[in-house]
Amino acid sequence: MTERTDTPPAWDERTQLTTFLDYARATAQAKCEGISAEDARRSPLPGSPLMTVCGLISHLRWVENWWLEVVFLGAEQTGPLVDATEEDPDPEMRTAVDVPLAQLLAEYEEQSVRYRKLVADHALDAKAVRPMRGGQHMDLRWILLHLIEETSRHNGHLDIVRELLDGRTGV
Repeated sequence: MTERTDTPPAWDERTQLTTFLDYARATAQAKCEGISAEDARRSPLPGSPLMTVCGLISHLRWVENWWLEVVFLGAEQTGPLVDATEEDPDPEMRTAVDVPLAQLLAEYEEQSVRYRKLVADHALDAKAVRPMRGGQHMDLRWILLHLIEETSRHNGHLDIVRELLDGRTGV
């Protein structure tokens, strides 16, 4: 796991953005420490049955895959998001209950290593291959900012779920 700090080693824009994304990723990983396998698959929210620790980690992994590989690089979508429909928009959260948390965390970290290199190899102004609705092509800077926001928001969900499951707070 990446060292958990939000203080960048340098003050250029790229280093600040990547430091904050790594901090958010490491926070998600830290929020999973010590949880039982059973609790990692359980949803404490009756109205949100997909809101599990496993589901959230899987979602974070596949969101990064979507934005960096599919949108930015233009690759074909793989994994559970291929099966997303209007009726089942988050299959990565539903299918995650069948995958051990340790495997989900390892896959997330392995992917993060690849994406650090991808980000290092491209200019922040580089445009995504795949356009968004409306036809605009987001740049890598926007994608990084979006991933920081997305990961941080879901860290809040991990906070709530974890406290309801076993009382653990903080991190």
